[in-house]
This record gives sequence, C-alpha cells and structure tokens, in this order.
Amino acid sequence: MEPLVLLYAIPFVYLVLKLWKHLDAKRDQQCYILDYQCFKPTDDRMLDTQLCRDLLMRSKTLGLEEFKFLLKAIVNSGLGEQTYGPSVVFSATEHCPLLLDAISEMDEFFHDSLQKLFDKSHVSPDEIDILVVNISSMSTSPSFASRIINRYKMREDIKVFNISGMGCSASLISIDIVRRLFKSYKNSYAIVVTSESLTPNWYLGNDRSMILANCLFRIGGAAILLTNKRNMKNKAMLKLKCLVRTHHGAVDESYGCCVQKEDDKGNLGIYLGKNLPKAATSAFIDNLTEISPKILPITEIIRLTLSKIIHQLSSTGSWKPQRPDFRTAAEHFCLHTGGKAVINGVGKSLRLTERDLEPARMTLHRFGNTSASSLWYVLGYMEAKKRLKKGDRVLMISFGAGFKCNSCLWEVTAADLGGRKGNVWEDCINGYPPVSLVNPFLERFGWIQNEDASTFKSL
Repeated sequence: MEPLVLLYAIPFVYLVLKLWKHLDAKRDQQCYILDYQCFKPTDDRMLDTQLCRDLLMRSKTLGLEEFKFLLKAIVNSGLGEQTYGPSVVFSATEHCPLLLDAISEMDEFFHDSLQKLFDKSHVSPDEIDILVVNISSMSTSPSFASRIINRYKMREDIKVFNISGMGCSASLISIDIVRRLFKSYKNSYAIVVTSESLTPNWYLGNDRSMILANCLFRIGGAAILLTNKRNMKNKAMLKLKCLVRTHHGAVDESYGCCVQKEDDKGNLGIYLGKNLPKAATSAFIDNLTEISPKILPITEIIRLTLSKIIHQLSSTGSWKPQRPDFRTAAEHFCLHTGGKAVINGVGKSLRLTERDLEPARMTLHRFGNTSASSLWYVLGYMEAKKRLKKGDRVLMISFGAGFKCNSCLWEVTAADLGGRKGNVWEDCINGYPPVSLVNPFLERFGWIQNEDASTFKSL
C-alpha cells in the first residue's frame, strides 16, 4: 500500500508547492509607498491678490470685458492668496518664455524635492531601479528623466520612462507603470516624479477658453518613492490595493475638451472647452463602474444587487435603485483639485461629507491646481492633520486631458503618519481650515465691474 499512497501523495505535494510558489511570488509583486515629497516654492513666487491685479492690468491684450471675466473666474476658483506662479510671470515686462525658463522651472522642482526625498528615506540615488517622470505639456531632449539621471549619477541599468501629454491624471498612470514593472522586477526601488511645466503654457492672449487656465493652474510637483522589497514593507506608509484607468480618447468631444494649442495670434496655452464637465462626468461614471466591485465590501454589493432586483420587479417603478456608498470602501478621499466645481461634483456623486472634501478644498485654496501632483498635496494635508490611521483606506481620483479618469485605493500600513518632518503643510496646517475661503479679489477690485471701457483704459 505504501507505494500506492506515495503515488497519490506526489501530485498533492506538487500542487501544494506550486500554490506556495505562486503565493510567495505574489508577495514580491506588492507596491508600497515608502515616502513622498511635495514641492514648495519660495514665498516670493506667491500670486497674491494685488500681484494678480497688476499682472492683468499690465497685459496689452486684455480689455475691460476680459478683465471682468477673469475677475469673476478668480473669485469663483476656490484659490487663495498663497498659491505659486512660474518665475516668468514675475518679470518686469510681459514676454514669451524661453526654453531655458521652462527647464529652470523644472530643475528647481527636481533638485529640491528629490534631494529631500533621498535625505528623508536614506535611500541613495544609485539604489533606484526604476524611474518614471511625467511632465505633461513639455518635452525636452535629452528628456527630463535623463536630466535627473545625470544630476544624481544613477545606474546605467536603471529602467527609465519619460511620459508626456497625459494631463492631470498622469500621476496615477506613472504609479500603474511602476506597479506593472514590480511584477517582473523583484526587490526593487522606484521613483515617480510628477509635475507640470507652466512656464511655456502661461497664456498671454485674450481667448476666454484659454485665459481661464491661468486662474486655476499653479506650479507644484511631487516625488514618490515606491518599493516591492519584502524587508521594507514594515517601513512603508501605504500599500496599493487596486488601480483602474479609464480613457475616453475615442470620443471626439472628450478628446477635444482640454487641449494645449495656440490661439489665432500664435499664443500658446491650455484650452478648456465648455464640454469639459460632461466629458469628466462620463469618464468618472465608467471608472466608478469598473472599480466599484473591486473595492466595495461584499455587504454593500449585496445591498446594491437586492436594490436593483427590487427595482426591476417593481410594477409601479416607484422603487429607485440605491446608489453605492463609497464611504464603506474608504475612510479618506484624495480628490484631484481641478477646481471648485470638480470637487463639488465628485463630492455629490460619491455622497461625501464636507469633512471628506476638506483636504481637496484646502489644497485648492493653498496650492491651486498643481496638475498631476495635486493628489499628493491632498494626501499631505490628511497626514499633517493626523487623520491617517493604520488600516485606513484612501481612495484617489484624478482627471486629465484625453479625456481620462484614473483612480486607485491605498491601505495605510504605518502606525503613525502624523507630524513627520518635511511635510509641505507643516508650517501652515494650524491655520487650516481658515474661517473663510472667500477670495478678497472681489472685495478689493470688484468696483471695476461697474466701470466703462473709457475709464478702464485710464487706470
């Protein structure tokens, strides 16, 4: 009987070993965040109310009607007086920026944030195995990734990706690239560098669909250190649970709602179409439809299924199917700070509370729309407020030109994320949320709304 038992035991042991090997390999495919660093420019780059007014008044292309339009846009934008602009707008005269101006803007961010990230994490540049850089609307040769490699003398076998044109959702696209690479490359460190170059896109014309971008976009950036090393998981801050990307580029209306282009006079800028909210809503719904089954608890899925069945069986149609409660899937919500309307729209769709929306609103007020890096400023706010507890889940949602909606779910793995040095909010967090988010622009310059063209020209 013993040979017979052994004969049956061999396949069983083989299956057990295969299963163990599969599970063991999965452990090497995890994606953890060890640390991140957001960029904070110097105070002399702040675009306060008076400076914004001076920039508008010195423009040779803006008339009274454009000024009134921008006045209303700035007041309703949700931005405060401490956001940062590119150095080119602080020059004495208005001029078209040079390539060197744009590169200098990026270099300032690279050198500040990456050096702080290396210092905090105690990971040296030559230990980095993967580098992903996303700067959406500017591409140089050599690439920005090459500039980083050259400055820090990184290894010659580093896996490098330099992506552009992905808009405000590029940050999660970069995370997805790292996540997929981690499945093939074990025991690795990766860095994601995410920002946007405003210098060449600071619009100098008078097309309303393009000057609106000047009221929303501000400079910023973030560098994120990730790993799949087993021995580092206990030092990690966050663990990636799920990531979903939705792309509506095949739909013409969605494709053309946010475009970098020149106006009829050759001024380069970012065009924001009136159909942008519709495109964002469509991509958002499709993205939620896909990610919901992956992140909602089984009890919530059962509740929604029963609700749908009852709705279909209801003869009168009086029973309306219930909407998913995403607060059962995550305790915190990291929303892209695309604007006040974007935050309000996502909050309403997900049925979030004002406390849920507070990190995004405060980030928009303090730093503006920093494009793809905005999610990390929102995360920094949560951390500075000591809201992130071990085991909590953080849902990130971002939108971008194309048109795209990307989302992911993180799990907090660190026991305490509050009070860490180097947080971009550390010197001002005690002042947030402020008593009022009302921009003083209207209070100081609202009188212009009542002026006529002749008076305006004499100001």
